[in-house]
Amino acid sequence: MLDRERPEPITSPLLDESCAGTDIRHGFFTRRGGVSRGIYEGLNVGLGSGDERAHVVENRTRVCNWFPLPPERLATPHQVHSSDVVIVDKSYDGARPKADAMVTAAPGILVGVLTADCGPVLMADPQAGVVAAAHAGWRGAFNGIIENTATAMEQCGARRERIAACIGPSISGPNYEVGPEFVDRFVRENTDNGAYFTPSTRENHSFFDLQSFILDRLAAAGIAAQPSGHCTYADEGMFFSFRRTTHRGEPDYGRQISAIGIVDGG
Repeated sequence: MLDRERPEPITSPLLDESCAGTDIRHGFFTRRGGVSRGIYEGLNVGLGSGDERAHVVENRTRVCNWFPLPPERLATPHQVHSSDVVIVDKSYDGARPKADAMVTAAPGILVGVLTADCGPVLMADPQAGVVAAAHAGWRGAFNGIIENTATAMEQCGARRERIAACIGPSISGPNYEVGPEFVDRFVRENTDNGAYFTPSTRENHSFFDLQSFILDRLAAAGIAAQPSGHCTYADEGMFFSFRRTTHRGEPDYGRQISAIGIVDGG
C-alpha cells in the first residue's frame, strides 16, 4: 500500500458491457494506492474516520483522478443506514446530505458511497444516461434502499429493464455471524428470508448472506445484477472491514469507496 501506487479499482463485467461505448465509468476501489498509515493504511476515504484529514483528502483526490474528474465533483452522502436517496444535478455544491444513495443524470459528477463490510451497489441505465450509487447494509436493504434508488433513477428518465447493477466488495455469509433477534426480524417480515441464514457453531447464532439478500432485492425490483465476488472481511490486504476491526478491538477503521459517473463534461 505504498503511496506511489495508483488506485486500481475493481470493475463489473456487467456494467462494463452495459455501458460500453458511453461516457459512464465506474469503480469499486480497494484500500490500495493511498497515502494513509497505521490502521488506515492505504486508500482510506472516510471523512468521518480518525485518519489525518489531509490523507483522506489526498486519497479522495486520487479516486477522482482515476476517472478523471476534479475532486469537487465527487458527491458522497453522510450515510446513516437509511433508505433515503438524493438526486444530484449539475449545481452540486459539495454538500453531504444524510442519505444512503445518490442518483445523477448530470455529466461531470461522480456519485459514490463508502463501505467497510456493507454492500456498495452501483447502477446505470446507459441509454438514459442515469447512474446511481447505493449503500446497502442490512438495515438499508431491509428497509428499501434498492427499490428507492431505482425509483429515483426512474424520476431522472431511467427504465427498470435497462438498469444494470453490481454489488461490490462486502462481507460474505461465512464471516457475518448474527444473533437470534436478527434472524427473527427478517423471518417475521417474510418467512422466505430464512433462506439467507445458515446455522453457526454458536448456539442460536447464524450466518447471514447479505450479498444474496441484496442481489435478490435487485432482482425483485426488475434490475439485472451481479456480485463482485469479493469479501471485505476475508481479504485484509485489499479491503477495510468494520467487523474485522471490531473483532480485534481496534479503535477505528478505514472506508473504501465505490463510485460511478458520466465523465464527459467534467
